[in-house]
Amino acid sequence: MALETLSPDWEFDRVDDGSQKIHAEVQLKNYGKFLEAYTSQLKRIENALDDSVGDVWDFNLDPIALNVLNKVITVYAALCCEIKKLKYEAETKFYNGLLFYGEGAVDSSKVEGDGQIQMGRFISFLQELSCFVTRCYEVVMNVVHQLAVLYTSNKTAPKVIETSGVHFQAMYEHLGELLTVLLTLDEIINNHAILKDHWTMYKRLLKSVHHNPSKFGVQEDKLKPFEKLLLKLESQLLDGTIFQACIEQQFDCLNGGVSVSKNSTFAEEFAHSIRTIFANVEAKLGEPSEIDQRDKYVGICALFVLHFQIFRTVDKKFYKSLLDICKKVPAITLTANIIWLADKFLLQKVPVAAKLLDKKSAHAAKAHRESFLQQKAQSLTKEMQSYYVFVSSWMMKMESILSKEQHMDKFAEVLTNRCNIFIQGFLYAYSLSNIIKTTMNLHMSMQKPMTKTSVKALCRLVELLKAIEHTFYRRSMIIADSVTHIVQHLQHQALNAISVAKKRVISDKKYSEQRLDVLSALVLAENTLNGPSTKQRRLIISLALSVGTQMKTFKDEELLPLQVVMKKLALISELRER
Repeated sequence: MALETLSPDWEFDRVDDGSQKIHAEVQLKNYGKFLEAYTSQLKRIENALDDSVGDVWDFNLDPIALNVLNKVITVYAALCCEIKKLKYEAETKFYNGLLFYGEGAVDSSKVEGDGQIQMGRFISFLQELSCFVTRCYEVVMNVVHQLAVLYTSNKTAPKVIETSGVHFQAMYEHLGELLTVLLTLDEIINNHAILKDHWTMYKRLLKSVHHNPSKFGVQEDKLKPFEKLLLKLESQLLDGTIFQACIEQQFDCLNGGVSVSKNSTFAEEFAHSIRTIFANVEAKLGEPSEIDQRDKYVGICALFVLHFQIFRTVDKKFYKSLLDICKKVPAITLTANIIWLADKFLLQKVPVAAKLLDKKSAHAAKAHRESFLQQKAQSLTKEMQSYYVFVSSWMMKMESILSKEQHMDKFAEVLTNRCNIFIQGFLYAYSLSNIIKTTMNLHMSMQKPMTKTSVKALCRLVELLKAIEHTFYRRSMIIADSVTHIVQHLQHQALNAISVAKKRVISDKKYSEQRLDVLSALVLAENTLNGPSTKQRRLIISLALSVGTQMKTFKDEELLPLQVVMKKLALISELRER
């Protein structure tokens, strides 16, 4: 019977109303006391700070901002991050948009006017691409200016930081990546016959519209601005000068701004950085331990051309070294089926140096490409058999090490083994990918037919590549768990190495601005390592160590292991992306 007296609205008993009200008043009083205490506390802080509190925070009072080095690294890191974003946008949006233009419309393209309709729909995409390219030019300009200000030969200008022995190699690598993006866009458009044909047809259509606007329902006053837009798009994007226009920018600021072309200190630093990056890349190119060295080589060539364009000097010996790489790597795949020939690029973009070479050297690369294809046709089956054994062995190791129970007393050893095996998988995957792409694209580029044996061998190599991918995917849960521990283990190793160097700097009582910069850089790297291994954090660590490794802070036997650890950290942290 009691249940029947309950109302459907679940009303509370009226006897409780008074108790609830008293409780609410008590809580309100307590909250009031808290606010009064907090207000008085804030007032005391304000009085203590006195005039230093204002409407706008004065960055000069920021203890971190007092360190100029942190400002420099912040600016450089921000520029590198933007370059990465631009590169990502190009790879995910603009490359595919251009490559797939006209695909799937083979039959319909025979219909009169279909090409013009496709191009009409594509204009908005080209407009977006134009804005993207303009932004890339601005970023290249900004990077060059930021580096020129830091490495200035003007003795009267104030020094930002002491730069003797400091080489921001990461900045040049990122600049090379952005120039590679522009170069790739040029190559895609130059190799796209359908795009160019449709553009020509669209321009002819526009002429017809211009002669009789009323027939097409177009206002004549709106036609001229549209024609100007098309001319701008053609000259900027479709004439194959995206990269050239970037390097031909006016880098010297007028009205007494940043001086670039006459800055001898910057010219030396630029050349030194290119040579250093090349020395690291050359050693790995064509080797089993190669990962992203081919991409970096393209960037180095682009940087070399930019250096020549700004400073108008050519290192003939280094130019020849760049061309000699064609013997190891006859062609490089930029994206999809777009290949890039270093010898052709360098001879075209640096004609002064090309004149210094004899004709035999100039034509040697082309002959080498033909001999490379002939040798590859003979050796491809043997390579496939070798990789079949390597990949099968690697897959067994993966199954074995991921199935074992983890013993806490040997946990560090297990993590090291897993890290090495994961990286070995990367190396096999990159090697297979390079063989497949280079062989297929060279055959297509040189119009050389493939033998039946070569096709079978390439198909088996593709199978092996998919087997590596499937192994990572199938054990992804255990790998994901391992990656977290491996990253922490690698960070611990890096922190130990930096800690030893930091103690060495602190123990030296000689004070100097340069020593303070080194210590600040090591502290920054240490603090950044204490956290998740994101791209941004690893970038800041790389920039900080560019300063922190000067003045023999690290011994030779300490620096190389630290660089290896940081490389492993980057590979493992980007496991999913790769």
